[in-house]
This record gives sequence, C-alpha cells and structure tokens, in this order.
Amino acid sequence: MSRLTDLLRAAKQLDPQLGEDLEAEIRPFQERLPFGLNFERHAPEAVELAGHKIRKGSKVRVLPSRGSTARGDQRVWVVTAIKEDSVDITTPSIEETETLTVDLDDLVLVAEFRDRIYPGLRPDGAVENGGDKPSHTVINGENFHVLEQLTFTHEQSVDAIYIDPPYNSGARDWKYNNDYVEGDDLYRHSKWLAFMERRLKLAKRLLKPHDSILVVTIDEKEYLRLGLLLEQTFPDADIQMVSTVINRKGNARRGEFSRCDEYMYFVRFGEAAIAAGPSDMLHEDTGRRSDNVRWKSLLRLASTGQTSGRFNLFYPLYFDSKTLKFTGSGEPLVSCAGSSLH
Repeated sequence: MSRLTDLLRAAKQLDPQLGEDLEAEIRPFQERLPFGLNFERHAPEAVELAGHKIRKGSKVRVLPSRGSTARGDQRVWVVTAIKEDSVDITTPSIEETETLTVDLDDLVLVAEFRDRIYPGLRPDGAVENGGDKPSHTVINGENFHVLEQLTFTHEQSVDAIYIDPPYNSGARDWKYNNDYVEGDDLYRHSKWLAFMERRLKLAKRLLKPHDSILVVTIDEKEYLRLGLLLEQTFPDADIQMVSTVINRKGNARRGEFSRCDEYMYFVRFGEAAIAAGPSDMLHEDTGRRSDNVRWKSLLRLASTGQTSGRFNLFYPLYFDSKTLKFTGSGEPLVSCAGSSLH
C-alpha cells in the first residue's frame, strides 16, 4: 500500500470531506503521464532485524510457523507490554485497533524505512590465508543500511559495484519481498522501482565519477523499467545491456516459452572502458580445449542426485585416459549403500 494512500485514508478518518477534497485535487496529478519512467516514490519498506532485543514500544512482526516457507503476517505491530515469555502487541492504526498476545520467540523486530537507524559494525571473525595480499571484507546486513554506512568512508572511491537485486518474480521465501506489486498502486511496479532507486542513488555516491562501473543483473520481468531507471539515475553514464546464458537447456515455464538467458546492464562512468575478451557470454568457447570434466552437469540435483534408495542408478563410466573416448560402464555401486558419492 502506497504512503500516499495511507495518508489519504488517515485524513478521511479525521475529516471525511477533507479526505475526499484531497483525493479530487491529487487525482489529476496522478493521471498525468510525462515522458519517461513514472512511479510513486513511496516508502513501504520495512526490514526485519533478527536477533535484536524487543522492548516495550518496539515495532515487530509475527513470524510464520517454524519450518514454513509461507508468507507471514506482513502487518507491523507495536509492543505494549512484555510478560516473561509472552508479549502484548497492538496495531498502530487509527482505524479499528487489534490486540494480540503472542510468544516472544514468535516476534521479530522491525524497522520501517522512515525510522532512524544508526548501524554499526562488529567483527564476526576472520580467515587469513593471503599473507600481505589485499584482503576481502564481507558485511552481513540490510543492503541499504550497509551502503549508506559505506558513504562515510568510501564516497567516490569504489571501482566497481555488482548488484543482483530481487527480480520481482513473486518469490516470498527470503528476506526481501520478491513481489513488489500492490493492487492499489497507480503504477504497477512502483514499490520495486522505489526499492531499486534508493539503492542506486547510494551506489552513485560510492562509485568513482572519473573511472568506475556498475553492473546490474535482471530477468525479463523488469529489464525494461530497470533500463529507464538507470538512464534517469545516471544520465551522464554510458549504459549497455547484454544477454548472458545462464541455463543452456532452458528454464521450463508452464504456459510460457522456456528461457535460457538473463540480462546484465553495464553502466560505465568516466574513462571506464570495455576490454577485449574471449567470451561472448552466449556460446561455449570451442577454440580452447579443456581437460576439466564438468561433473556437476552429469549429476542430477536435489534428492534425485543421492544414492539413498537409488543404488542401481549409480555406476562407473570408463574413459580412455589418452584419447578421452568412452569405453564402457561398470556394475551398479550397490556396495556403497549408506555412503556418500562425490
């Protein structure tokens, strides 16, 4: 639900006539469609801060049942009382108020986008194998807050940023809502675009203006709108989209054509240039012979790739070590029952 819709509904609750008058005045502005990308820059985001202590007055969400991948209750509640292992929560709405008592372990702390957050970093450990060579740093956190924090130390000093955002495909089994479409949005993809624009603006502050590159991957659901958003956000950059094959066999979709590729936007700033390379990201490089066997593509994935209950389906294949020609197969590896094959 867009922020503007929330405010209009609140105005109607306080003064119905005022709410209707505001709607009538705002509607013509919403219906105007100037050239370019149009979307409502509302702030619907709320990040779940797992592991943070819940106190009276905290904003929380009720988690789904343990082990469930179903989408949980997306409403934000406010804690009104904490009684040992149980918590009283209520909806922070001026409409009809709802109150619940739930287990403390079934709640997760929530910060909405407009809430002030002062993120900090704490070391979780280190793996040092490179001696004096440059090291890598992994920051585990909500990406907007991490990017915002990096602007204090790395503004205009980053050479390259690679972004693999949610594709707005409708998946709901991960931290970010992968379906940013809401029925009452005037522009259907507004929430996803608002989500992306905020992060792209931070990336712009981090990248070197005289020589850097931004790479963004996407599939066919949002690539058109992403291209327009990149052009509006980085008007002085050189932008090119290329196709890259990710599944040569094709990804089957019910009632649709299968797809084997996705898209990559390369946004170049200043003197950043493309260097010649052997790969076109579409075909295998047949000009060079490799002795490396692609074991992964020979093995079924998920549970069908395990020996358990399928011993007759696992057997050795023999190749001539000099000619690399197939010479035959052996007996099923039934003697390996209970062991793992790699």
